[in-house]
Amino acid sequence: MLDLPLSFLHRPADAASAAPWLLVLMHGVGSDEEDLFGLAPHVPPQFHVISLRAPYVMGPGAYGWFEFSINRVGDRIINEAQEVASRAMVAKTVASAAQQLGVPPERVVVGGFSQGGIMSLSLLLTRPVLLQAAMVLHSRLLTQVVPLVAAPEALEGKQLWLSHGTHDQVIPLTNAHVIRDLVKTLPIELSYAEYPSQHELIERELVEAMGWLEGLTA
Repeated sequence: MLDLPLSFLHRPADAASAAPWLLVLMHGVGSDEEDLFGLAPHVPPQFHVISLRAPYVMGPGAYGWFEFSINRVGDRIINEAQEVASRAMVAKTVASAAQQLGVPPERVVVGGFSQGGIMSLSLLLTRPVLLQAAMVLHSRLLTQVVPLVAAPEALEGKQLWLSHGTHDQVIPLTNAHVIRDLVKTLPIELSYAEYPSQHELIERELVEAMGWLEGLTA
């Protein structure tokens, strides 16, 4: 039985997998661990799937990785102390899950939607020793994380799936372009895709993201 710092749901890898992988998923603000756990049936069977619940209560059945507000000009102002604490907690949780499941860092992937994608991207950029890849869906880059990006040699060979909706009304598409432009300056293998969607996962995006996951194991 897994013992992790955060509440979670777990779908074990197929027992026949000789070298299982681990996918740790993080939901968007105002949701919970049930949300992205709905992806589990689509994830390749060689992956353990762990869906985490964010630590901060936003309302009944609603959680977040950090609180934020939007100022008069539309900028998001985050609770920086909560973000730092959540990032540390996620790192601890990912490392603990991998250790307990016997999965080495080179077979660990983190993924998230919206605010969960922020956490996934931040972990890849700042703690690459813990994982091989990140799957970032309809998300954005925190300016607070940019000065903390690991040295290029630590990011060598890491992989990133980055996708966004062209009509995303919650986190505009330009945010994906900011991430893409940063990653192009780093030795990270980027898979980038845009879809004719809003702040949502559509079927084609899901299928192609799962294909990317499958490709990691080849």
